Formats: sequence, structure tokens, C-alpha cells
Amino acid sequence: MLYYLFEYLNKTLDVSGTGVFQYITFRSGLAFIVSLLLSTIYGKRVILFLQKQQVGETVRELGLAGQNEKAGTPTMGGLIIIFATLIPVLLFAKLHNIYIVILIVTTLWMGTIGFIDDYIKIFKKDKEGLKGIFKVFGQVGLGLIVGYVLYFSPDVVVRTDTSKRDVFKVPTENIIYPAPVEEKSTATTIPFFKNNEFDYAEILAWTGEGYEKWAWLVFIPVVIFIITAVSNGANLTDGIDGLAAGTSAISVLALGIFTFLSGNIIFSNYLNIMYIPNSGEMTVFISAFVGALIGFLWYNSYPASVFMGDTGSLTIGGIIAVLAIAVRKEMLIPLLCGIFLVENLSVVLQVSYFKYTKKRFGEGQRIFLMSPLHHHYQKKGYHESKIVTRFWIVAILLAILSIVTLKLR
Repeated sequence: MLYYLFEYLNKTLDVSGTGVFQYITFRSGLAFIVSLLLSTIYGKRVILFLQKQQVGETVRELGLAGQNEKAGTPTMGGLIIIFATLIPVLLFAKLHNIYIVILIVTTLWMGTIGFIDDYIKIFKKDKEGLKGIFKVFGQVGLGLIVGYVLYFSPDVVVRTDTSKRDVFKVPTENIIYPAPVEEKSTATTIPFFKNNEFDYAEILAWTGEGYEKWAWLVFIPVVIFIITAVSNGANLTDGIDGLAAGTSAISVLALGIFTFLSGNIIFSNYLNIMYIPNSGEMTVFISAFVGALIGFLWYNSYPASVFMGDTGSLTIGGIIAVLAIAVRKEMLIPLLCGIFLVENLSVVLQVSYFKYTKKRFGEGQRIFLMSPLHHHYQKKGYHESKIVTRFWIVAILLAILSIVTLKLR
């Protein structure tokens, strides 16, 4: 909103200094600061409100150290993250930008699903919360919307011919080379490979001529799968104080670097990566989101004063998935979000192995002392602060390695 006000002041009234709002870096910095202030200053008020409404966590007896002390801690803290993200975005982002619209819809959509789940757990006294099938329907619904918009919207285009660095004026020649060709494409990036674009449409090449127009049959299911998997991964990671918020902030910050570079024609040409017009505006959203996560950590770090609940964890996972897909880095998710992946796999392996051994030997056996993986280390006697810190370190290493893929091919 403020963006449009300052744009009017700059172009119509020619007010000095208002043109600074045209710069993504400036608006991103403001979004981060405002988000951080909102989540830290007003976060306390939200926590007090949740306590007044008796929105406390019901703790299941799992035999974990310090578990009983967490009973009654306010949950639904994801509301802090959502509001602290959306308010700066509404103030500083270009709200007509298709990527910003998608991210706002994602935040509200996944936040609503998580809120319903938390509401059922707390006020309906149903520990299972929203039935799993309804969560999946919600995730699939968002995947359909995001996939449809990214595939069919004329505002979503890319330029993959970044090897032709002819968009600049050569100093020794009085020639201005042609602007880049932007086109609709389902191309994405394969990390660690040179000439690393892969087009989902190629999967249908065997069907014959004109197969490109059916690429949505592959692209949209892929989007659905990624959103479902990442949001569930974030949900499983939210098990001890500060783990999900901290690792998510690291991953989102790395995605912010990819987004800024991919949305800038100079940097994308220099790095020989896919140029995605107008995607740089997502940097404003990412800055607000990172500020909200860091501000939330002020209250969620050990010992937590508030839990994010599914309201926060499902929202975080959905946003990360959509960001990665929009910037064509979804194949980096297993690396960038390695913590989510390992947490997810630990549950799948634990359940599968237990069922297999019970069927074969009559008694179920376990791979881990407990799943998800962070609970395994708790069972081994590690303090949760040490577990969280080490998971953060791993997340930082994975984020750095992901960024290195810009040149490591």
C-alpha cells in the first residue's frame, strides 16, 4: 500500500526522496525491520491473549525429559508469524505482482488449515486434530491453485537462454543488443549440472508432436507433491523449542538469495542462471517472513513461551515449497530442506520397519528410539537446546551448499 502511495508521490507530485521505494532492496529492508518489530513487540500481546483464552498445549506422555513442564504453554503462535509477515508485505510489496499474490494466498490457505487443526485439538479436546485426509485435501487444493496459476498465468515467464550474454551495451561498440526473450516454460533447474535446465514437458515427448501443451499434466501433480511433502516435513520438525522456526529461517534466507539473483537480469546473466522476470519482488515477502521467524524465536527459543502449532508449521512448509517452485529451485529442496527430509524419512522408516518386523516376526522392532529424529536424540539424553543448535548448524551447512550450486556444476 505504501509502495503505491510513494509511487504516486514520486511520479505525479515529484516529491524528493520518494523514488527510493522503487528499489526492492530498500523495501525488503523495511519489511524485515517492521516484521521483526511486530513479532517481538506485539508477539507478547498475542501470547498473553492466548493464555487468557486458555489456548494451552496438551502434552502426550512420551517419556521425554522436560515434557511435563511444557503442558499449558500457549500454542497457535503461528498467528504471530502470519500477521508479522503479511502486514509488512501489504505495506511494502507490489500487490499486483503475481508471485506476491500466490504467496499471500499460500499463507492464508495453509494458516487456515493449521488453525482449524489447532482449534479442534484445543477447544474440541480431540488430540488427533483435523483428520489427515482433510489436511491432504487442503494441501492438494493449494497445489492445484499454485500449479494452475504458475502454468497458465501470462505473467509467469522465464528466460533460459542466459548463456547468450548479449543484453548489455559493449563499451567498445556503439551497439545495444536485443532484450532477452521471455517465454512460458515449465523448465526448472537441476543442481550440480552444467546446462542444467530440465523441462517437465520433456517427460511427455514420447507422445509425439504437440506434447508441450500437455505439460500441465506433469507440472501440476509435481507442485501438489512438493507442497504436500514440504508442509508435512515442517509439521514433523516442529517438535522441540526453536527447531522448526530456526531451520526454516535459514532455508528461507537461502531462498531469498536465489530469488533476488533470479529476478535480476544482470546477476542472472553473470551467473548463467534462469532469469525470472518480476520474481525479485518475492524478496520483499521473504524478508518479512524471515523477520517474523526470527522475532518468533524470541519467544519460541528454549524454554518456549509459545508454540507455533500447526497454524505455523503448515504455513511455513507451504511457503517454502511455493517459493522454491516459483524460483525454479524445487529440485534443491532435498538439500536445502534436508532437516525436513530427514525428519520425514525417520518417521516413514520407523513406521514401515515396525510394521514389517511385526508381520514377519510377530513383534515390532524400531530403528530409532523414537521418531521424528529429534526425539531419538532426546531419548539418548541430549538436552533439547543442544539438539536444536546442532540441527541449526547442519541447516546452515546445507544452505551454504545449496547456494554454492550457483557455480558448482
